[in-house]
Amino acid sequence: MSGDNSRKDYDEPSTFKSDLIQLGVPETDIYLDYAGFRTLDSVVRAKKIFGLENVTIISQKFHNERAIYLAENFNLNATAFNAKDVSNRYGFKTKIREYLARTKAVIDVIMNKQPKYLGPKVEIS
Repeated sequence: MSGDNSRKDYDEPSTFKSDLIQLGVPETDIYLDYAGFRTLDSVVRAKKIFGLENVTIISQKFHNERAIYLAENFNLNATAFNAKDVSNRYGFKTKIREYLARTKAVIDVIMNKQPKYLGPKVEIS
């Protein structure tokens, strides 16, 4: 589980973990990446820190498209599962944000942008 944990009051990975445990996923099968500040960070860290060659990305379709693009450009084999889309209430704001995020993703690939933080390797058993 990769997500942002840049503030004490904001911990995406632990929230994701709790949700998975409630759904019956064994805690021993869950590894957390607290430095997934951006999609690029999550993708690169999956390969360089967690040593993964294959990943499954679960998010909304608009995000998965960008994540797959980044994964392909950082030599990570990724499959995506599209979760339920955001409501129409947030649709317009999400489209604008995603347009900007996709533009930034292309620039990041061209500039060979690296994650904000790499850190020590984590062995997944």
